[in-house]
Amino acid sequence: MTETGVPAASTPDVESGFDPFAESEHITRLRQEVRALCMQFPDPYWRDLDKRREYPESFVRALTERGWLAALIPTRFGGLGYGLQEAAAMLQEINLSGGYAGPAHAQMYIMGTLLRHGSEDQKARVLPLLASGALRLQAFAVTEPNAGTDTTRIETVAVRDGTDYVISGRKIYISRVQHSDLMVLLTRTAPRDEQRPTTGLSLFLIDLRETGDRMTARPLRMMMNNDTNEVTFDQLRVPGENLIGVEGEGFRHILDGWNAERILIAAECVGDGRWFIGRASGYAKTRHVFGRPLGSNQGIQFPLATAWAQLEAADLVARRAAARFDAGLSCGAEANCAKLLASDASWAAANAAVDTLGGHGFNAAHDVERKFRETRLYRVAPVSNNLVLSYLAQHVLGLPRSY
Repeated sequence: MTETGVPAASTPDVESGFDPFAESEHITRLRQEVRALCMQFPDPYWRDLDKRREYPESFVRALTERGWLAALIPTRFGGLGYGLQEAAAMLQEINLSGGYAGPAHAQMYIMGTLLRHGSEDQKARVLPLLASGALRLQAFAVTEPNAGTDTTRIETVAVRDGTDYVISGRKIYISRVQHSDLMVLLTRTAPRDEQRPTTGLSLFLIDLRETGDRMTARPLRMMMNNDTNEVTFDQLRVPGENLIGVEGEGFRHILDGWNAERILIAAECVGDGRWFIGRASGYAKTRHVFGRPLGSNQGIQFPLATAWAQLEAADLVARRAAARFDAGLSCGAEANCAKLLASDASWAAANAAVDTLGGHGFNAAHDVERKFRETRLYRVAPVSNNLVLSYLAQHVLGLPRSY
């Protein structure tokens, strides 16, 4: 049973205690530790931040002090050396507790791009400072107003000038810029080639402390409290040593990071969904309408039970995707499938919770409406579920490319 009193996973053989899908004791202990920390940041903490649209500074600091934002950084750089399975479990617990893992998850997967494709000097210079909490890397700038999901059509350019690059352009929906020291930025360093559109894109590590008036960030009022911005670069000069990986291969460099992001988002969605079901089930047991428990009505039971089943399936796929990622196996199909199933399941659970609580579901004091807004994002970002379906149709089913 979870903290909410709702079963979190099935037990195939209760008598023998055998569960072929059981997590390791290490991950179970990690979940317990994260859960204990989250108890120090209860619903009123998140509710107040949401009302004031403020960053969860004290929560992120607590995660940092315990080393958890350095979960995926190798031990030789001062991190915990964990895999994606541990990271996913941690983020899931944050959302299951009623918190919001969004401000924490970015550093985990953004760091991976630097770890896999950065130079030895870049890694030695940056990763230990990220692991200690001396620096934050929470900003990842890819999306642009005129490109959207079609990343190959971004217009932000980086032009060589001696040993430096000069960057100009505009990004949108870039989160946590004001709370990061560093940013990973995708630019175009060569004109778009219609035959090979993914080439000519390059990644840079931007030190946000040194951008001055050459970079501006304009906060955007979003549906959820996500510290989102429109960012403009005006002739920003960046040292050539800040190029990550090979010039022109930036798109390829970020692909692994996208898989990690999808898996972590899936885990967060499962956490959200279980929170919704726990909150709704608890309410339905105690709320009496027309002389009987609200939860005795099948109109309440069936949507919640269906969402629970969907979340269980999504969780298994997400865990499989994380295991493949950690093993160094291809996981594009699994990562996309996990994100699709989990975001749909959490949204189904969110709607069932609102229907169960009725008017209370719209009342900020009950927190459902806050979590409702937060979990809705993931059917659209970091990639639309329609594009996930197109990916699966093309790369798994072998159907013709649709876009």
